Amino acid sequence: WYWQKEKREPYVKFMEANYPPGFSYEDFGPLFTAEFFDPNQWADILKASGAKYVVLTSKHHEGFTLWGSKYSWNWNAVDEGPKRDLVAELATSVRNRTDLHFGLYHSLFEWFNPLFLEDATNVFKTRKFPTSKSLPELYEIVTKYQPEIIWSDGDGNAPDTYWNSTGFLAWLYNDSPVRDTVVTNDRWGAGSICTHGGFYTCSDRYNPGHLLPHKWENCMTIDKRSWGYRRDAQLDDYLTIEDLVKQLVETVSCGGNLLMNIGPTHDGRIAVIFEERLRQVGAWLKVNGEAIYGTKPWRVQNDTVTPEVWYTFSPKDGKVNAIFLSWPVSGTLELGEPQAKLGETQVKLVGYKELLKWVALDEKGIVIALPQLTPRQLPCQWGWTLQLTGIN
Repeated sequence: WYWQKEKREPYVKFMEANYPPGFSYEDFGPLFTAEFFDPNQWADILKASGAKYVVLTSKHHEGFTLWGSKYSWNWNAVDEGPKRDLVAELATSVRNRTDLHFGLYHSLFEWFNPLFLEDATNVFKTRKFPTSKSLPELYEIVTKYQPEIIWSDGDGNAPDTYWNSTGFLAWLYNDSPVRDTVVTNDRWGAGSICTHGGFYTCSDRYNPGHLLPHKWENCMTIDKRSWGYRRDAQLDDYLTIEDLVKQLVETVSCGGNLLMNIGPTHDGRIAVIFEERLRQVGAWLKVNGEAIYGTKPWRVQNDTVTPEVWYTFSPKDGKVNAIFLSWPVSGTLELGEPQAKLGETQVKLVGYKELLKWVALDEKGIVIALPQLTPRQLPCQWGWTLQLTGIN
């Protein structure tokens, strides 16, 4: 898009400098080889990340499908490049080796598809593209791979009536093989984003910092600048584990899910920096998962007195979780929101055996004495959870 449509100078120059004259986008097809793609290894990394679901980009805006779609003749991963059904391989590994829900991203429109461009020229009064390409593909991936998340994207500024999104969704929720388990997002035509859908995405990298009245998802990238793999990325371009824990905690406390994007390589690898970040998040969740999984937003999301403290609520056992992202130098943590009651309230540092001492402040608020621990004794790094029971 930047190279061929917008003709942005850095992209045009990059192609001129690194590829032969006359090289077209289609010439990338055979270069996408996936020879090191090991779906079992991917599944193991995904499981280690502590994620509960995974969404694979089955087709992006350029129309290349990662399965042998009969509606994308000679422009798919089975006919071209890897000569493998990458969707099937990953679906099988994820289902055999993990408890993750398997989802698929699918772009409705395609930047340069002549049928779509013709419909757009006709101000979407004709519907050649959705009827011959986009919708048949959607029915195909649902029937063939039974994904439990359909992550739709790329409305091409066309209304949902052009895409017949409601017709597809009615089938999906009433008659499809995943009708009882599937969830969908909100990108089904111009004007539907953040308005209709099982969960709202609102925009890329959406993190409002306050509670939303509807389930939502923060869909963001570990590489700050890209959704794909960049050979020229610098270390600075990647979010640190501290950044990621912060994103996760803020998102969940405000009622959202986090969808963290990684860009694999053309030869099928998850780059080690992405693997490390995923495993670090998993290590953090191993300790603090109770404050994340199955939680609901509390009556406030972040603390009024101490910044960088975010709350979640565990409805099962009535615990309030206060997640703090920096360990106070003083050894005491003051929270302005919880109302503690003598003889009833208990405070526990997740991953540490003994109960913590605390004193209540006036109307509301509590000061908690944190244990004096050496770095080796800390239950985890990057953020810690206090579980409060018996709180008003």
